[in-house]
Amino acid sequence: MRLVIQRVTAARVVVDESTTGEIGAGLLVFLGISKSDLSADADYLLEKLLTLRIFPDEAGKMNRSVADAGGSILVVSQFTLYGDCRRGRRPSFDEAAPPQQALTLYNYFIDSARKGPVPVESGVFQAMMQVRLVNDGPVTILLDSADRSRK
Repeated sequence: MRLVIQRVTAARVVVDESTTGEIGAGLLVFLGISKSDLSADADYLLEKLLTLRIFPDEAGKMNRSVADAGGSILVVSQFTLYGDCRRGRRPSFDEAAPPQQALTLYNYFIDSARKGPVPVESGVFQAMMQVRLVNDGPVTILLDSADRSRK
């Protein structure tokens, strides 16, 4: 499972000209799910996401979590995070989870996140979405659940 996390001052997702999720300051999270992912991968990344200290403290040092900063989270599914461009010019998505498996883990991730300390909004799974954001910093972080086995 992969997360691309962007610290934002505002973000929203639009589907068919309707806003489906919107936050002010917080984290925009693009979520990609692979064939081999399990709920344990979601649990691991959610814990990392909620405790990631990428918001500035009083001294301007990145030392606060999204909850410490009073922020929100917007989660957007993005299977293209598993696009493999090593061969040819068109990405292969062979490692991306099939839609039903991905939907189950996407919903699990969002439901688990909503039990946490910050408000959580989301996009629409498998919809064509427009994501509008104001990146703050800019700060962009990549997390991959496969990294926990590479210590």
